[in-house]
Amino acid sequence: MTYSEILYVEDGPIGTLTLNRPDNGNMFTETMCHEIRDCIEKVRRETRTRVLVLTGAGDRFFCIGGQKDGMEKTKLYAGVLPTLEMYEAIDRLQKPVIASVNGFAVGGGNVLQMVCDLTIAKQSAVFRQVGPMMGSFDAGYGTWYLEDLVGKKRAKEMWYANPKISAAEAKEMGLINRVVPDAELAERTREFALEVADRGAFALASIKGAFNARHGGVSGLSRVTHDLLLSQYLGTEEAEELKESFAGKRKPDASKFGH
Repeated sequence: MTYSEILYVEDGPIGTLTLNRPDNGNMFTETMCHEIRDCIEKVRRETRTRVLVLTGAGDRFFCIGGQKDGMEKTKLYAGVLPTLEMYEAIDRLQKPVIASVNGFAVGGGNVLQMVCDLTIAKQSAVFRQVGPMMGSFDAGYGTWYLEDLVGKKRAKEMWYANPKISAAEAKEMGLINRVVPDAELAERTREFALEVADRGAFALASIKGAFNARHGGVSGLSRVTHDLLLSQYLGTEEAEELKESFAGKRKPDASKFGH
């Protein structure tokens, strides 16, 4: 896979997607959002990898939000960064996504790590929401997911007062899972990913689908019923009998139901 603003490599069961604009804080652009979406869609359609790691290039920034340079100056869709496509792709992926936070995770960058299933961060990482300070906000994933992680009062404080939060504080409040020494982030991320990859892929996909069903409405519920349950139903004796009886214009043999 070749991209202009992200990197993607595979290491056994681990796929690593790197936001590759270190000179610009790994800020996502319209191009990067689409590349992340497209990359994750390709990962969804293969069985080589069992876990996806999402990180930033360099040692200073994970991601400090979005940049609209070059986009149309319109209030219609063409003038809006397609961040939702990126977040939705992470939710839809039937594989765990681990954010490996290698620096500042600010604004949309913090939302990006929140949307991931798990987060490991180096000790010097910093987390922050700055939207209301700079004429922006994320009143969707950035509020609902944050409230789930840290509770309503803390989530509102992050949005209303915009404090800088250290990695240790982020772990204590439930915003992230693990904190490791800066020099050990890559190694410990790999260990974390391999730990998760050893679990049952179908079981993990089912659990992720169940978690997402709560926020996803009919889309989230469909991930459970269609992608998971229906995929197991097809090929059963019951399904085959119904298909064959319909094609043969005969009454199905009910003794094969439930097998």
